[in-house]
Amino acid sequence: MARIVVVTSGKGGVGKTTTSASFSAGLAMRGHKTVVIDFDVGLRNLDLIMGCERRVVYDFVNVIQGEATLNQALIRDKQLENLFILPASQTRDKDALTKEGVEKALKELGEMGFEFIVCDSPAGIETGALMASYFADDALVVTNPEVSSVRDSDRILGILAAKSRRAEKGDEPIKEFLLLTRYNAKRVAEGEMLSLKDIEDILRIKLLGVIPESESVLQASNQGIPAIHLRESEVALAYQDAISRYLGEEKPMRYIEYAKPGLFKRLFGGK
Repeated sequence: MARIVVVTSGKGGVGKTTTSASFSAGLAMRGHKTVVIDFDVGLRNLDLIMGCERRVVYDFVNVIQGEATLNQALIRDKQLENLFILPASQTRDKDALTKEGVEKALKELGEMGFEFIVCDSPAGIETGALMASYFADDALVVTNPEVSSVRDSDRILGILAAKSRRAEKGDEPIKEFLLLTRYNAKRVAEGEMLSLKDIEDILRIKLLGVIPESESVLQASNQGIPAIHLRESEVALAYQDAISRYLGEEKPMRYIEYAKPGLFKRLFGGK
């Protein structure tokens, strides 16, 4: 049975789509048949980050409206055979997503043998975001170490607890995980960003990973590859660690402590 994972946040620009791309790719790299769906109808940028924008013929809305089958709309990833992308529409209205249509598509994907369905949610609480969250089994809450981002994520946690299918049916609640992105240990140490402890105290959900602030994320996006493919980069290793923890493995947290430069580095231009 497919596990539905929503990647969500209250605030835009925190790295949700970057995370959706790397998280789904990471699951596929571990041997799991995975599909990632772009729920951001009208904008659509998951296909850009996944490097398949020129291969889009049909989209998620076409499937929901009965204008195309899933087999026609799904795009196989160029690097991973067991990873597929279902792009959003750039021309339709967000109301084109219906609860019945989304449920039918998710059920069909499960019947096609997908183990994980990763839903890249738009920011906030609009139709696409609520639809992506409604059917979730797990929620990956993406947050920056900033007050506004953490506050908005706390609001999203309230919606996940009250407005999901699991909440309506009285089933076991959605499993919530925190992914902290754009974390800069030096700025945290200098009091310019919220600390890990501050964020955990506010949100009180399991920390899945800390993704360090890095220019390599932008480089990966411009190249059309998920950041997890940037071999041996801190960002790629951090996403790999987060995947391992999600799958139940124990991994120590990296990149959360700031090591002050020694005298030699200070004398010769180290930061």
